[in-house]
Amino acid sequence: MTQESALLITGAKVVTMDADDTILDDSDILILGDNIAAVGKNLANDPRAAGAIVKNAAGHMAIPGLVNGHHHSPGNFMRGAINDYPLEVFMLYEVPPLSDKPLSPRLNYVRTMLSSLEMLRNGTTAVFDDAFYVPVPTDESINGIMQSYVDVGIRAAATLDQPLVVEYDKYPYLRELLPPEQRQAMEQAPRLTPDEMLALYKTFIHRWTEAGDGRVSPAVSCSAPQRVPPEYFVALSHLSAEHNIPYAVHILETKLQRVLGREKFGKSLIQYVNDLGCIDKRMEIIHAIWIDEQDMDVMASGGCTVSHQPLCNLRLGSGIMPFRRMRNHGIPICLGTDESCTDDAVNMWNVAKLTGLVHKITMPDYRDWPTAKEILHCLVHGGARVLGKQDCLGVLAPGYLADIALVDLNTLSFTPLNDVYRQMVFSENGSSVRTTIVAGRIVYDDGKILTVDEEAIKAEARELAREYTSTLAQSDEAAAVLEPYYRKMYLRCAKTNVGMNRWAGPEWP
Repeated sequence: MTQESALLITGAKVVTMDADDTILDDSDILILGDNIAAVGKNLANDPRAAGAIVKNAAGHMAIPGLVNGHHHSPGNFMRGAINDYPLEVFMLYEVPPLSDKPLSPRLNYVRTMLSSLEMLRNGTTAVFDDAFYVPVPTDESINGIMQSYVDVGIRAAATLDQPLVVEYDKYPYLRELLPPEQRQAMEQAPRLTPDEMLALYKTFIHRWTEAGDGRVSPAVSCSAPQRVPPEYFVALSHLSAEHNIPYAVHILETKLQRVLGREKFGKSLIQYVNDLGCIDKRMEIIHAIWIDEQDMDVMASGGCTVSHQPLCNLRLGSGIMPFRRMRNHGIPICLGTDESCTDDAVNMWNVAKLTGLVHKITMPDYRDWPTAKEILHCLVHGGARVLGKQDCLGVLAPGYLADIALVDLNTLSFTPLNDVYRQMVFSENGSSVRTTIVAGRIVYDDGKILTVDEEAIKAEARELAREYTSTLAQSDEAAAVLEPYYRKMYLRCAKTNVGMNRWAGPEWP
């Protein structure tokens, strides 16, 4: 969309999500280029609206586009493909550690499209994709993902999420549990060196910074601190600072990782990362379930944002994040779906609702329960913050980026309309979204994606899935051989006293 083009949304209930939570009835939004120019009454009379495309939003609510603060697009072909397992066993099937066959760039392109289409249909306008590559990333596979985001029209930041250490070094006790032949196979599996990864990052950042008219950008990721050498972890932090881009890190998602920190580093993984000097405002700490008060003090002092995935956390039995205690420490929180094989959908409305429900069973004092308004602020403002756009995204006000969803108020979710915030969180599932606008461009309207041929994409995905199914079958066979050793490791950690409990039930007997 050119800078001079204009779009005028008329007659909407505008939920601004500004600092005062202002709601304007029967109001207009004037968009020039990719920014909101004005919000108010009778903006058709504004000289800047001359020649604008007019979108009649009477009977609709205009809200800031939702932000998916954590997602793994490479999981998009695996909905329903993996049985219920805890994370460490689940990853045997999801990211097989002995795989040596790269996937085609076209598969990366098409499967990335699938979640983008779902998000745009549900009013999600931005996503942070912590993209992993099996067995290793290549320029071609990276470009397949990034070009998909450029073409579909969503706002996206994406990473190269790549572990660099031998598989058994990512876990406590595993090396001693594995037979020699399995240890040897892991040692011989493909993996890149820190220098090779940094070279890939240099090309990645150069090519994709501000791509797609500024919508699509690179970010950095190491997967998790225990999965890479410390010098590489620090080097990524320097890259993040040099280019002022986000840094995504999974930390303390499971109890096993709490045990790992103690066994391998003699401290919490949060404390380990802090001692490396890497916790700062650009860092997104993903999950942060098995953290203690000392960890939260460090996180708050560093200024990081925490990414909360309640659906994924329950699907994998990881535990329940201490939401209120984290908020009381002043730690910003965003929300995410994680991946299609752990959430089985890419729907931020579902994530918002579960956030509003699951924490109630951890806090007897109902005054501490998350409120609907608070959840929406995590969903929109927390997401903007993790993208590094907290000053220009997530508010319907002049000067902000024009990422907007129009929600039909003539649906059962909003009939009758009693409280906008509570009904958005607890009643809506995305089916009331009628229009999605990203950077001032209508990309979804009246049931149709306007940027790509959705039916052709789905047909190609089904065709590509035939080949991918055989890849999954091979991964399942390899995982079944390793699963008994991972189970022993998991049970040993599950029975270890770590001084806290993040499961809804009692500690392991």
